[in-house]
Amino acid sequence: MTRILILYYSRTGNVREMAKWIARGVEKHPGAEAFLRTVPPVAPVTEVAALSIPEDGAIYATTDDLKSCDGLILGSPTRFGNMAAPMKHFLDNTGSLWMSGALIDKPAGVFTSTSSLHGGQESTLLSMLLPLLHHGMVCAGIPYDQAALSQTQGGGTPYGASHHAGSDSKRALDQHEIALCQALGERVARLAQSLKQRSS
Repeated sequence: MTRILILYYSRTGNVREMAKWIARGVEKHPGAEAFLRTVPPVAPVTEVAALSIPEDGAIYATTDDLKSCDGLILGSPTRFGNMAAPMKHFLDNTGSLWMSGALIDKPAGVFTSTSSLHGGQESTLLSMLLPLLHHGMVCAGIPYDQAALSQTQGGGTPYGASHHAGSDSKRALDQHEIALCQALGERVARLAQSLKQRSS
């Protein structure tokens, strides 16, 4: 099986919902399986403000999850046009993987959700791509052969999947945002499988 890690941080549940749709896209590709992981929150007075086991939802990721995956799809809400601090904190502690080259040539994609339509979706996606490029990963966006990319009135970019959650963070994903989440998942799965076969 080709294993795709969907690693996300979510506060209001929107990024988590995107992760589930992306997982469906991954599993549309024969021979691919998705596994979801999250990262613990951080607090200003302590380095990590969470228990080692979440009360519900996906379990916390470890660097071993990154090492063993065949592809990675990273998700975070936007924070002033950047990824959220918990995701940055997790990535900042992957130096051992960088030293060993464990992620080189693995495909990766990114996704985000914002409360405002022009709230920094694209810059957040780009901020998540930067550490993945340092790790030597092959970054995969969403090509314009996906009709939803040209039709969307909410989220959706060529840099990765995105969602406009509204000012109250309660707007559900629309059909175009869902289609683009699934397209991203399926594309990363296909690329991961192809790259895995070539290297074996």
